[in-house]
Formats: sequence, structure tokens, C-alpha cells
Amino acid sequence: MFIIISQGVKYIATLIIYLFIFSIIRMIYLDIKSMSKMTMMKDGAYLKVVNRLDTLNFKMQEYYTLKGTITIGRSSRNDIVIKDNFVSKKHLQITDQNGTYFIEDLNSANGTYLNGELIHDIIELRNGDRIGIGFIQFLFVE
Repeated sequence: MFIIISQGVKYIATLIIYLFIFSIIRMIYLDIKSMSKMTMMKDGAYLKVVNRLDTLNFKMQEYYTLKGTITIGRSSRNDIVIKDNFVSKKHLQITDQNGTYFIEDLNSANGTYLNGELIHDIIELRNGDRIGIGFIQFLFVE
């Protein structure tokens, strides 16, 4: 009887060790995968979501590249879709004009915030600016 119990404990301990090693390999893989995305984005400007993605009740990417003119809003017709109830169907627009990026609120209901201040005009974005849309915070990286 003792031999059967000791064999069972040995198999369970081995299984736990394998699961632990598997989780470490998975974390390394995800880290390398996110690093490869970062090297691809070094060519141009991008938006990084500051919020923890696992706390949101909708899906979002961690990074969004900026090329040309992009729109952000709740509608699926936008380039970046945010399914937040505090985001308008067509909330804001970011325009690239020869490497200079400008942000414009598209008469959204709850407004667009740049570094904590409500914007009313077209404003030039600078590296490190924080863009607030509903509950989402983006970091502009050039």
C-alpha cells in the first residue's frame, strides 16, 4: 500500500514540475513575441495602450501603428475600434503630415483628453503624450 501511495506522489510531483516548466517557457515565448512587435514598430509612430488589457471587458491590442490618417471610435468602420460605452462611434482622428502627427476630436460626446486636458482644436502630438478616450489611455510614441 505504501509503495502505491509513494508512486502516486512521485507522478503528481513530476506533473507539477512539468507544468511549472511549461508555464515558464510560455512566459518567455510571450515576452519574445511582444519584443518582436516592438522592433517592427520602431520604424514609425504608434499608440501603446496604458491600461491593463486583462481588466477591460472588451478586446484590444497592446500597440497600434500610425500610418496616414486613422480614426478611433466605437464603430467597426474605424481603424482602431474601442467597444467602450463612453467612446463615440467616431471619436477622434490622428493624421500624419510628413512625420508630424496631429490629433483632432470629432465632436465626441465625452471628449478627448491630451495629457489630462480636454482638447477643442487640432493639436500636434509629441513623443510621450497621453491620450484619454473614455476609460482607455494611450501613450503616443514617436
